[in-house]
Amino acid sequence: MDKLNLTTCPSCGSKKIKRLRRNATPRFEGHEYTLPNFEYYECPDCGEKVYDREAMRQIEAHSPGFGRLWSKRKLGRTALR
Repeated sequence: MDKLNLTTCPSCGSKKIKRLRRNATPRFEGHEYTLPNFEYYECPDCGEKVYDREAMRQIEAHSPGFGRLWSKRKLGRTALR
C-alpha cells in the first residue's frame, strides 16, 4: 500500500504541511507512552496533524487506551464461546 502523500492541509488549505518523523511521547489519561520513529503530517499554520494507516496502527499498538479496548474485545469473545 502506498503512503499518504499530502500537499495541502485538509483543515486550513495551507501548502506548508510537512511530513515529520520523530519519537513522539503522547499522553493518555495521565500515562505517557512512546511512539518510536513516528511518521505523520503536521501543518505549521493551523497545527492540524494527519495520520496515515500505518501511523494509526503504531498508535494502537503502543497506546494504553487501545490495549484496554483490545483486552475487552478478547474477553467478550471468550465469554461467548
